[in-house]
Amino acid sequence: MTAKTEITPLTPDDLDVVIAIDKKLSGSARRGFFEKRLAATLQDPGDYVYVGLRHDGQLAGFALARLLHGEFGQDDVSAALDAFGVDPDHQHKGAGHELMNGLEAVLAHKGVSRLGAEVDWADSALLSFFGNTGFALAPRSVLARTTSH
Repeated sequence: MTAKTEITPLTPDDLDVVIAIDKKLSGSARRGFFEKRLAATLQDPGDYVYVGLRHDGQLAGFALARLLHGEFGQDDVSAALDAFGVDPDHQHKGAGHELMNGLEAVLAHKGVSRLGAEVDWADSALLSFFGNTGFALAPRSVLARTTSH
């Protein structure tokens, strides 16, 4: 990315662009998910960190993290990455790394010691990106299965 990029807090005005970027990446519009996250953030802003990567003033990526205070018996503050996306037009140019670095800087300023994420194991591109940014497989396993039978 160039000097024309910056990390900024996301605002409610960014909602439609976040949804559009996410749809390009996931194939479906998850408006309900993002609207619920926005409502929760507006209600308890201290529990969330939402940042955007702007290129030439236009939103090119987003990262949404929720702060966890002592969950699972932990004494420190950690964060869970709820959503992360970079517009395909800006991928493979360092945008994702710049966005992750910006998110981590804000989290560090808030005293967060760990950042976790859940990833669909079939999403090899995202798994590769997370591996390249220093994520590692957690020491605990979460298994999922259908409950339809």
